[in-house]
Amino acid sequence: MSQGVQFNRLMLEMRSMQADAMARSRQAEQVVATREVPSFADMLGQAVNKVSETQNTASQLANAFEMGQGGVDLTDVMVASQKSSVSFQAMTQVRNKLVQAYQDIMQMPV
Repeated sequence: MSQGVQFNRLMLEMRSMQADAMARSRQAEQVVATREVPSFADMLGQAVNKVSETQNTASQLANAFEMGQGGVDLTDVMVASQKSSVSFQAMTQVRNKLVQAYQDIMQMPV
């Protein structure tokens, strides 16, 4: 009979531990769910805004250099221009990949 009692006690402890683990799992899921995760649209909008800022900065530096303002070096203008060009090309490639993925999804049989 003592083995049966020990077995029952062991089973109760295991069930208790399982219930505790499941409760902790649920709490962790709730914490993850309450954290704000930026949406894809937000991230894409931020990327487009960053490219726009880079282009504006390059344009302002170029205008300042053309007007002969002090403190604006030709190398700074060229670096800003190249950053603007590269960021725009990267954004264009991302857009092309998104359009291609959308077209592939639309062509899938349902």
